[in-house]
This record gives sequence, structure tokens and C-alpha cells, in this order.
Amino acid sequence: MVCEDCGEREAAVHLTSIEAAEMQSIHLCVGCAAERGISPESADADAPGTPPLVDFLAQLGSPGPKTPVPDSAEPCPFCGISAGDFRRTGRVGCSQCYVHFETQLRGLLRRIHGSSQHAGKLYLNEASDLSDRLGQLSSMRRRLKRAVETEDFETAAELRDRIHEIEMKE
Repeated sequence: MVCEDCGEREAAVHLTSIEAAEMQSIHLCVGCAAERGISPESADADAPGTPPLVDFLAQLGSPGPKTPVPDSAEPCPFCGISAGDFRRTGRVGCSQCYVHFETQLRGLLRRIHGSSQHAGKLYLNEASDLSDRLGQLSSMRRRLKRAVETEDFETAAELRDRIHEIEMKE
């Protein structure tokens, strides 16, 4: 793959960014990446020390100095993992850690995702309502097809209009 800046050298640095729900990728050679202040060595995943994911998560959304999780916080009473262990590994030890380290996790999720609460598209009730509407539409379309085949055009017109109304609500 050729560098997208100079168009001459082979791309060695591949960056992907997500902004406003839009994903953009750029492929740069080492020289063009250096001009932008990006060094390929800093992204070395095999470097010893802190796991790369932990480093990445620690850098997200925190332009200023990090507020460390105090090592003196009590360990989880069920599995014994400490806040320091959690911070170093990026993993909790058991399901009760989510309750015990709730404040630290809530802050971490807020920094990473912008919120500590899930905001999905459909919940169970909405999904079942959608399923009911789709079933109703399917049934109405079958009835419409039968009405046209039997040349019952008044019923067909009513069904067509009702189908259109339901589709417009979605």
C-alpha cells in the first residue's frame, strides 16, 4: 500500500480514527508519519512493561495528568485483587470486583466512552414491538396480494394505505 501523503513510498503506519460516528483510515510512510509527529516505534505492541491495552486506555480522554487509583484502597473481599493490580493488568478478578471497584470503573468508562451508562438502540420492549409490527405488515401484505388476485380492489386499496401508514411511522 502506498503512502497517502507523498504517494511515493510504502505505507508503514496505519491510523484509524473515529469521529462523530464516522471511521477514517490513513496510511503513511515512516517519513510522512514523522512529519506529523507520529513515530512507529511508540506503537510497538511487543514492548515490555505495561500491557499495550492498559497504556492505550490510560491515554484516552485524559490530556492532563492522570488521577491514579490509590493502591491503598481495600482489595476485593471475594478474590483479593487490589486496585493497583486492576490498574496494572486492566482486568478485574471476579464479578464482585465490578461492585467493589465501581467508582474507579465508572470513571474509566466515562473517560473512554463519554458516559458510564449504556445507550443502545433497542430495548426488549421496543424490539418486541418492532417484531409485532413486522409480523402485522407481513400479514397485511399477504392479504393485499390475495385481494389483488381476487380483484377486490377496494380492500386492496385500504390495505395498501394501512401498510403505507405503518411504514411511515417507522
